[in-house]
Amino acid sequence: MPDEGVVRLLIFGRQGAGKGTQSVRLAEHYRAPHISTGDMLRSAVANGTAIGLEAQSYMDAGKLVPDSVMLGVVEERLHEPDVEAHGFLLDGFPRTVGQAEALLALTQVDVAIDLEVPEEVVLERISSRRVCQGCGRIYSTAEPPAVPWTCDTCGSQVVQRNDDTPEAVALRLAAYATETLPTIGWFDGKGILVRVDGLGTPDEVTARLIAAISAATSGD
Repeated sequence: MPDEGVVRLLIFGRQGAGKGTQSVRLAEHYRAPHISTGDMLRSAVANGTAIGLEAQSYMDAGKLVPDSVMLGVVEERLHEPDVEAHGFLLDGFPRTVGQAEALLALTQVDVAIDLEVPEEVVLERISSRRVCQGCGRIYSTAEPPAVPWTCDTCGSQVVQRNDDTPEAVALRLAAYATETLPTIGWFDGKGILVRVDGLGTPDEVTARLIAAISAATSGD
């Protein structure tokens, strides 16, 4: 049972499963910061911490940030006041079992969520996805902005991301299968995983997620 007013969540899901949309909704519902891997790295770099500067040296060289450094970035973020007061919704970390083991050595996790959407559905979603270059708002070829490919929110150009091509998507889904699916299974073995159907309207999926989290943290 999480502390009153504090919930510590992880969310998993294939690219195109709606994880970003649902993460924003859950973070608002629980008033917990939505933290992605990119957010953590940017925060550490902006704050000029030793671990942030080390992470920046890898990124500037075009290299992946190693686990040892990434874990330091995560630990720093988890000790910031907003997380200590309200918990967190962690998105994009951990990706591997090793990272998961290290995360649970740093903090308690109340619920790990697997947002389930079949691979054929996410492939269709990603191929039609378009993103605003300015504010990041997501559209699709089926639901474009009012003015063709000009963002309704900020007026910037709406484009297909370079990593939404069929080749790039296939690589990401393969990495998800080999790295993240075993990690999801590992959390299942810990007894804190909930699997939630990601098909349906955003409101329907949000309602399912909140019900699943409530059931998992009720202590019944």
